Amino acid sequence: MRISPFLSRLTRRALVLGALPLLAAQASAQAWPAKAIKLIVPFPPGGPTDTASRIVGEQLALRLKQPVVVENKRGASGAIAAAQVAKTAGDGYTFMMLATPTLLAPHMYKSVDYDTVKDFVPVATVYDLPIVMVVNPQLMPTVTDVQKLVTHAKARPGQLSYTSSGVGSFGHLSMELLKQLGNFDMQHVAYKGGVPAITDTIGGQVPMMYADLVAALPHIQSGRLRAIAVGSPRRVSVLPEVKTVAEQGFKGFDAVSWGGLLAPRGTPPEVVDRMNKELAGILADQGVQERMLKAGAIANYQPAAQLAARTRADYDKWGQVIRDKGLANQQQ
Repeated sequence: MRISPFLSRLTRRALVLGALPLLAAQASAQAWPAKAIKLIVPFPPGGPTDTASRIVGEQLALRLKQPVVVENKRGASGAIAAAQVAKTAGDGYTFMMLATPTLLAPHMYKSVDYDTVKDFVPVATVYDLPIVMVVNPQLMPTVTDVQKLVTHAKARPGQLSYTSSGVGSFGHLSMELLKQLGNFDMQHVAYKGGVPAITDTIGGQVPMMYADLVAALPHIQSGRLRAIAVGSPRRVSVLPEVKTVAEQGFKGFDAVSWGGLLAPRGTPPEVVDRMNKELAGILADQGVQERMLKAGAIANYQPAAQLAARTRADYDKWGQVIRDKGLANQQQ
């Protein structure tokens, strides 16, 4: 059957029009990035999330040939920054380094204005941040492992306390989970930040702490604090002799704070894929791994699908701990 010239022209026009969105997407992917990229860090400068973000941002700028500007927006465990990023246009020029406290903030605070799982696009996991149980060796001379801590606590019901960097901090939640599993009790003394908490643990105001490794490591090395366990499922290279909680009788215990790069919902898939690819290369670099390790973070690339699964699993797991311990609905 012969097609008329008019219909033939219509067909060609339809094909051209149908191809335009694909061509536009390809052109957009090739042109990106055409300007500076903003990387939001929901915590103050100087901490491990900030340091890891700056290391990654520096390497991304070299690879993408555009500046990567790190902006610190602190407050409410990162909830303030996350709420702003969630409302940002997904144009490929704004990203956020999600850390575990920000992931869990919707469980903790009454007025959080974002959904960690639904309002962002996962790009890749960037780092793990090990946490470590430390005791004051003068106050607890016989407590050298987790089982001895449990025995010590059970012999003194209601008398012992521990500290963390704050209510709902990952150290707080990890210790509450351990107490639940070990059926023992210690009172939580919350501080506003890891530094004052560690200072008072060293000074003897509180006998033990579940601390970020980066903050506690110099004091462990000096002998002012004794490390009795790490919360990660595997030992950490900077403290190879310190056993995991799982190795000490709590099989399956896994308490690792982590950071992953997210983009606002609607960010073009080709941009997310490109960022994922660049992060894989950056985090495989030994020099980057060493720099992050000095900041207390372990470089750990995981692709977008794995980050999405980890986000969902930890959101549910630690949300249950928050509810069980009555920590939900705090004021910001």
